Amino acid sequence: MSFKIVKNISETIGGLINRGQKRSVKAKKNILASFFIKGLSILTGFIMVPLTIGYVDKEQYGIWLTLSSVVGWFSFFDVGLGNGLRNKLAIALAENDMERAKSYVSSTYAILGFLIGIVLVLFFLIQPLINWQIILNTTSIDADELRLVAISTFSFFCLNFILKLIYSIFKADQRPAFEGFFNLLSNVVSLTIVFILTHTTSGSLLYLSLALGMAPLVILVIASVFLFNGRYGSISPSYQAVNKGHFKELFGLGFRFFIVQLSSIIIFSTDNMIITQAMGPSEVPAYAVAHKYFGLITAVFTIVSMPFWSAYTEAYASNDINWIKATNKKLIKVWLGLLCLSIFMLSISSWFYEFWVPEIEVPLFLSVMMCAYVNIVGWGNIFVVFINGVGKIQLQLVFGIAATILNIPLSYFFAKTLDWGASGVIVATIICLAYGPILAPIQFNKIVLGKATGLWNR
Repeated sequence: MSFKIVKNISETIGGLINRGQKRSVKAKKNILASFFIKGLSILTGFIMVPLTIGYVDKEQYGIWLTLSSVVGWFSFFDVGLGNGLRNKLAIALAENDMERAKSYVSSTYAILGFLIGIVLVLFFLIQPLINWQIILNTTSIDADELRLVAISTFSFFCLNFILKLIYSIFKADQRPAFEGFFNLLSNVVSLTIVFILTHTTSGSLLYLSLALGMAPLVILVIASVFLFNGRYGSISPSYQAVNKGHFKELFGLGFRFFIVQLSSIIIFSTDNMIITQAMGPSEVPAYAVAHKYFGLITAVFTIVSMPFWSAYTEAYASNDINWIKATNKKLIKVWLGLLCLSIFMLSISSWFYEFWVPEIEVPLFLSVMMCAYVNIVGWGNIFVVFINGVGKIQLQLVFGIAATILNIPLSYFFAKTLDWGASGVIVATIICLAYGPILAPIQFNKIVLGKATGLWNR
C-alpha cells in the first residue's frame, strides 16, 4: 500500500514537472535538481563556518573573509564576458548553430585568458610593494605569512576565474544545476581538507588559503576535461575556432554587463573591507554569519530564478510574451513564500546563532537589516533576471554607476558616523539597490508591453 502511495506521488510530481512548454520543463527539472544539490552545498557551508573558526581564531577568520572579498573585486576583469557569452551562446544554441556557438566559446576563453594573464603578471610585479597588514588592519599575523596568503589566494582565484567560464555555458544551455553540482563537489573537497587540517596541523591561514583555492581548481579542471570531451564536445574551445570578428560582438554586450557587474562588486563585496577598516577584522564574522544565515533566502530564490535568464533570452527572441508574463507571476509567488520564510527565520535567529556558532554574537538589529536586505534584493531580481536575459541593461548601468559612487561614503556614514556598525553597512547597500526593487519592475512592464523607449529599451 505504501509503495503504491509513493508511486502515485512520484507520478504526480513527474506529471507536474513535464507539463508545459519545453523551456519551462527544462527549467523545472533544473530547479528541482538544484534544490537538492544546493541544499547539500548549503549544509557543507554551514558546517564549514564553525570548523574554520575552530581551526583559525575569530580574528584570523575575519582576515580571511576580508582578503577573499578584496581578491573577489578582481572578478571585474572578465569585463562582462561571462554574461555576454551566456546570452550570445543561448541564442546560437537555440538556433542549433554549433559552429557559431563553438566560436563564441573559443573566443571568450581566448580573450579572458589573455586578460587574466596580464592581471597575474601585474600582480606579481606590484605585490612586493603592498603592505597587507595595513590593508587588512592587523598585526596579529606575520607580514611575510600574510603576503604568501595573499599570493596563494589571488593566484588560485585567477586560475579558477578562467575555468569558471564553463558555468556560463551551463547557464546558456539552461542547465544551472550542473554549476551547482560542481560547486557542491568543491565544497565537499574543501570541507574534507579543512577537517583533515584541524587534526594534523595547528591553525594556519596559509594552509586554509591553499585548501580553499586548490579544491575548486581540481574540480573545475576535471569538469572541463570531462564535459568538453563529452556533452559539449561540439563547442569545446580551440585555437582554430577563435574569431576576432566576435571580439567586438562579445565586448559590446559584455562591456555593459561589465559596468553593471563592477557596480555590483563594489556594492556587494566591499562590506567586509569597510567593516574591517571602520571597526576591525574581529567584527566581520558577525556580519558574515548573519549574511550566510539569511543568504539561504537568496540561495533558494537564485535556484528558482536563474534558469529563466537564458529561457527569457530564447522566449523574447521568439516573441513569446505570454510565457514571459506567466513566468514572472510565478516568480512573484515564490518571492512571497520566501518573504514569509525569512520572517520566521528572523524570529528564531538568536536561538539558531547560539546553536550554530556560539562564539559569535550577532546583534538583533543586524539580523533585521539582513532580513530586509535579502527580501529587497529578491524582489528586484524577479525583474532583473528578465532584463539581463534580454540585454536591456543601459538603465541598470546608469544607476549602477551612481550606486558605485555612493556606496562606500554611505557605508562609512551609517557604520562609523552614526555608529550603527555592520548594520549601517547593510543600510547603505539597501539604499544603493534602488534600481532593482523600484525601477526594474517598471522597465519589465514597459518592455513586455512594447512601450519601452530610450534608456528603458537599451
